[in-house]
Formats: sequence, C-alpha cells, structure tokens
Amino acid sequence: MPNSRRTRTSPIVGIVGTALIAVFLVACSAQVSDDKAGQSVAPSTPGVEFTSELDHLHGLHINADGTVLAGTHRGLFAIGDSGDTVRVGDSDDDLMGLAGTTGSDTLFSSGHPGPSSSAANPLGLRTSSDGGRTWTDSSLAGQVDFHSLATDGKTLVGFDGVSGVKVSMDQGMSWESGAAVGAASLALTDSGAWAVTSSGVQYSNDNARTFTDVPGAPSLVLIAGASDALWGVDQDGFAWRSREGKDWEKRANVGAVEALTAASYDRAYAATSQSLYALN
Repeated sequence: MPNSRRTRTSPIVGIVGTALIAVFLVACSAQVSDDKAGQSVAPSTPGVEFTSELDHLHGLHINADGTVLAGTHRGLFAIGDSGDTVRVGDSDDDLMGLAGTTGSDTLFSSGHPGPSSSAANPLGLRTSSDGGRTWTDSSLAGQVDFHSLATDGKTLVGFDGVSGVKVSMDQGMSWESGAAVGAASLALTDSGAWAVTSSGVQYSNDNARTFTDVPGAPSLVLIAGASDALWGVDQDGFAWRSREGKDWEKRANVGAVEALTAASYDRAYAATSQSLYALN
C-alpha cells in the first residue's frame, strides 16, 4: 500500500534579504591580494549560517523571486534572509540532482523517493513548474538516478552515476547517450557543456557527446554556468570564475562546500549543509 503523504503548508521564503545582502556586499568589497611570494591569495568569505542544519546538499537554484533553493536528502528547502530554512512543498524525496535556469520557477530533479513517497526508485527525471512545490514524472522513472544535472532551459545534461552523460534536447522528455565519462559536476553555458571529471575540467561543443580537456583550468570539484559565465570551486575551497573557460580568476575562499549555482558572471552562491555564501 502506498504511504500517505504528510500535508504541510510552507510558503516559500521571499528574496534573500538583509543578512545575505550584507554578506554579498562583504564579498563584493573583497579583492584577491598577493602574498609575499607573489602568489594570489583569495580572502575568506563569510557565510550566512542556517538556523537549522540541512541534510547534505546536492544542488542550489535561484528561483523567480530571487530565493535560493537547496536540494537535500530530505527534499527542497528555501533559504531565508537570516538563515532560516523552510521546506518547499510536501515532498521529502532524496534530491541527488537539482537543476534550473536562474530566475525561473521551472526545476528539474532526480534521486530517490523519500519516506512518505510511493514513487518509483530511482525517481528518474522529475519536473516542477511552480518552484518545487509540486513535481511530475517526466522520464526514466525507475531507471536513472542523476547524480548531477544542468540545464539552460532547453537542453538538459545529466550524469547517470553508472555509464556516463545523458543528453535531452526537449526538457527531459527524451534522452540520448552522451560521452562515457564520470561527471562529478556539470554546467551549461552559451558555448556548450562543461564537466568536472577525473581528468579535470572538460568541455563539449557537441551537446555532451564528446569532451576535451580545458587548458589552464583550475582543479575544480564543482562547476556551474549561466549565459557566458562559469563559476567553480576547487579542491582547496577556492572559488573561481571565467567567461567560457578562459582567463580563470580566483575570487574567494569558501572551504569545502557541497553545492554551487551561478546567477551571472558577477554573482554566484555556494553552500554547505550549515551555511550559504554569496560570491562575486
């Protein structure tokens, strides 16, 4: 018998407000300096601490009203201006993948059903048109758990955790096999697809069917894209930004974050299960 769902009324928190804006202004004023050896030293960036710790993050998204949403092992949460976290909708699914275009309430997710769900395991791809309040099955239910997802609003790329990258050109209704690479993190920009692999940052201009190394890229563990902008966090916790993989610029030290999203070349967010960091 299907488990009954718990009914919860949890309005999404409004635009990230005063406390986060203050952090963003601090980040805006921070500049990369040089140490005595002439090496660039990125300043540490303060974060907004959550009032209640989240259960491991697998993705961030900025919705239509500017609220930062976090995909976790226990569902989707909105992050408020003082670090308060509020569940979005009533789903407690384990969101292993979360993607959307900045400023949109259309979201894509993947993972495993939560305790209150009777959905197929794994979830395949699910879609929400209302900022994550409700979800519908799109494709691959019972077949795929996307460990990483990225979208530009039309194209979707996802790593299935087993055989490689899958590509959809119709918002996740149908899929084709892409490159047989393990992608710890994926991004889409105007010029193509980007992946963090065991060989480093790689780039594809053929809809993720083949990837090549990106010369000069830092050793990233997370990557995110928006328009022509790329943001990344390296293995030492430093945040970087670039336009289409060129002239990488070290920006700040955020430490070992779990999720990253890019709004533009001038703005990004990174987070752990305890804090949110605004980057510029």
